[in-house]
Amino acid sequence: MAAYAPVSGCQNNNGMRLTFIGSGDAFGSGGRFNTCFMVRGRRSCFLIDCGATSLIALKRAAVDLDALDGVILTHLHGDHFGGLPFLLLDAQLMSKRRRPFFIWGPDGFKARLAALREALFPGSSTVALKFAIETAILRAGIRHQSGGIAVTPYLAVHSAGSPCFALRVECDGKIITYSGDTAWTETLIDAGRGADLFICECSSFDRDLPGHLSWRTLAAKLPSIGARRVVLTHMNPDMLAQAESFDVETASDGLTLAV
Repeated sequence: MAAYAPVSGCQNNNGMRLTFIGSGDAFGSGGRFNTCFMVRGRRSCFLIDCGATSLIALKRAAVDLDALDGVILTHLHGDHFGGLPFLLLDAQLMSKRRRPFFIWGPDGFKARLAALREALFPGSSTVALKFAIETAILRAGIRHQSGGIAVTPYLAVHSAGSPCFALRVECDGKIITYSGDTAWTETLIDAGRGADLFICECSSFDRDLPGHLSWRTLAAKLPSIGARRVVLTHMNPDMLAQAESFDVETASDGLTLAV
């Protein structure tokens, strides 16, 4: 796992930056943290997904948690949204947050998040927070915009008890697409077309697992997407063992990219 370098501040006046706070899969393959990406723009700083280990990873990266504006969720598996109860508890009790925090996610995320908070910290979902949580339900094909950030969700081929999305995120005139967890679907072409950065899950090397992509399948499809830059993430041990042999970039915990 890559050594972490402290992230100075959160907003970034020198162009957009994306940091892989966590680049791992659900099993912590390679000792990596669960999925969590931090986007730092000129006027906003937000997360894309917040897996179960994200609070630890954010603190290891010395992120100012109070500077985070919110989180956009691809789907409701624990390695993608399970860190939210810990992040919210920290905001209430440790960071002493006062300004609003947004959570945008698929239909059903509010009930699932409340149930998860109760399971992990009984009573926490009913305690009045000292800051507002501003929520938005994301729906496939409908662009949602607020606070200088816009996101268009595309249906992914994955199962999590609620809609699963690939996300096309617009901020500061840049486009970041993240596949979320998904098997190959033609919607990835629309989601990633011309993106400045296309982050794609690639769970296995040559065997297509249910609801996930293999490098064999993805490599044949990348030319049809036409993104300016491609980075692979969410890799299993087989993929990690061969990561240096690919002709595209691969993510690692702590890696920061200029977008």
